[in-house]
Amino acid sequence: MKFSIERAALLKAVSQAQSVVERRNTIPILANVLIEAEGSDVSFRATDLDIEVVDKAPAQVERAGATTVSATMLHEIVRKLPDGALISLTADTAAGRLTVEAGRSNFSLATLPREDFPVMASSEYASNFSAPAPVLRRLFDKSKFAISTEETRYYLNGVYMHISDADGGKVLRCVATDGHRLARIDADMPEGAGDMPGVIVPRKTVNELRKLLDDDDMKIAVSVSETKVRFATPGITLTSKVIDGTFPDYTRVIPQGNTRKMEVDAADFAKAVDRVATVSSERSRAVKLQIDEDRLILSVNAPDSGAAEEELAVAYADERLEIGFNAKYLLEIASQVDRENAVFLFNSSGDPTLMREGNDTSAVYVVMPMRV
Repeated sequence: MKFSIERAALLKAVSQAQSVVERRNTIPILANVLIEAEGSDVSFRATDLDIEVVDKAPAQVERAGATTVSATMLHEIVRKLPDGALISLTADTAAGRLTVEAGRSNFSLATLPREDFPVMASSEYASNFSAPAPVLRRLFDKSKFAISTEETRYYLNGVYMHISDADGGKVLRCVATDGHRLARIDADMPEGAGDMPGVIVPRKTVNELRKLLDDDDMKIAVSVSETKVRFATPGITLTSKVIDGTFPDYTRVIPQGNTRKMEVDAADFAKAVDRVATVSSERSRAVKLQIDEDRLILSVNAPDSGAAEEELAVAYADERLEIGFNAKYLLEIASQVDRENAVFLFNSSGDPTLMREGNDTSAVYVVMPMRV
């Protein structure tokens, strides 16, 4: 195998591949990237047996062929080569070496046979549809902060993507929760997605997928089966197993009868929470909200380190309320708001609080209160 490729194209492809590779591997081949050169393209494939990413890049292929080489090592080499360099890669399968040349730099890397590289079995996808990158980006970006990191509740370690009913008809919905907070984000249902099975997309896949969604003009082809999900652009294909478990009935957690409404400037609110939380003890990080007519007082009282208080003007016309929250949860939810105003709907100091962006009901957040 022999081909030449631009540094920028190679770096993009290899960095996508090496981020899937696990740092500590018991199986040596899983630390490698499979390089396949054919026609006018070279594909770079990496896997951790749960996720597989294939990135295609244009190259001048002199001799078709394939080999596998350490993904991290190749990435580091390409990263350190000068901008605009033309890089030549030559594989000698008999010697088990891959030569990487650029200008006066020459590297010889150990390879492993391509036959040992595990390729994820292709599955029949029950549903195939395409969605614009900005739509998918919003669905996953706004929900992923609520993914649980508790390994024991493995079915919460991802984003539940499914088709659901909303006021205006069917929607493509992403939900994540860790038991303390919940995010539910809706988008118009793409054509052809009606019979999609609901799947839990793992946290690592959600993070890898983010790299595919940066181009606003890109259409992403989505394929879903009971066990796998695949996201593809013309250049990159990301395939992942889904979490084998049942996502809990989240609708029971979303409060329906919260009538006390507070409207506040989202950016001001987030900054104020951040400021008063500075003095709170790391462990509890509790912030108390005292809400009276058109006035909100945020306060923190940490006996060992001090106290803080800040007042904000809000729109609120109900009876006085005192309620406490974990500062980190409040900040994460407030930072999701794209619009100017955040609307909080309370019931009592012991009940879950609902938050949405202005009058938009396509993004709904729930946060559990804390005793303060």
